[in-house]
Amino acid sequence: MNNHEIDYKIYGDDMQFVEVELDPQETVIAEAGSFMMMEDDIHMETIFGDGSGTSGGGLMGKLFSAGKRVVTGESLFMTAFTNQGHGKKHVSFASPYPGKIIPMDLSELGGKIICQKDAFLAAAKGVSVGIEFQRKIGAGFFGGEGFIMQKLEGDGLAFVHAGGTITKKELFPGQTLRVDTGCLVAMTSGVDYNIEMVKGVKTALFGGEGLFFATLRGPGSVWVQSLPFSRLASRVFAAAPHRGGGKDEGSIARGIFDMFNGD
Repeated sequence: MNNHEIDYKIYGDDMQFVEVELDPQETVIAEAGSFMMMEDDIHMETIFGDGSGTSGGGLMGKLFSAGKRVVTGESLFMTAFTNQGHGKKHVSFASPYPGKIIPMDLSELGGKIICQKDAFLAAAKGVSVGIEFQRKIGAGFFGGEGFIMQKLEGDGLAFVHAGGTITKKELFPGQTLRVDTGCLVAMTSGVDYNIEMVKGVKTALFGGEGLFFATLRGPGSVWVQSLPFSRLASRVFAAAPHRGGGKDEGSIARGIFDMFNGD
């Protein structure tokens, strides 16, 4: 094992958090902003990249590791939490929006998974967080995640977060699964990923499901989410009262605001 071995427990239903148990000198890495709470003797340190050490030594190696994360839209930095005490200690990380936290043991998944670029939450130290380019032009332009997805490599434990309910599908060789491009969370490296256009002009234009869906062909494992964050955000935005909206929407709050502003 090159990665630190960590134990964990997931709490909650729709707004989950994961509590990681660290033995002395064990370390877990996490996305900036996902920290929730920790016990005494746990040291928190901001690091470049993912701290896996797979990109080579020296300053240039660290800059390359951090640069990969910038391409995926993530922060230059990650946070490492190390137990510097003598007994077991706990640190917790919270999900950023309603959904589920998925524990993934990379040693049981071929040492690599590919996921949507904002799915990674935390992992045992040693897990490499990189980028995966989509080689097919159709998947790059219309795949919902663009040319770049996130790649997690190693033999340790990683935690991935996605919206709504998560289901795992096992695909046999040659078996095909078609999903909405935004609903794909993660897949093992053996799954062939492509984009297929919806058949039929009427269905494509008026079906309300978009023009494309993802075609996944086995063998391998696929994780699918029921509520992509983009879909949740669009519904919230559509339901929010806009400037000059209905006369009854927010009328009391608007009246109080106007009163304090002298209107």
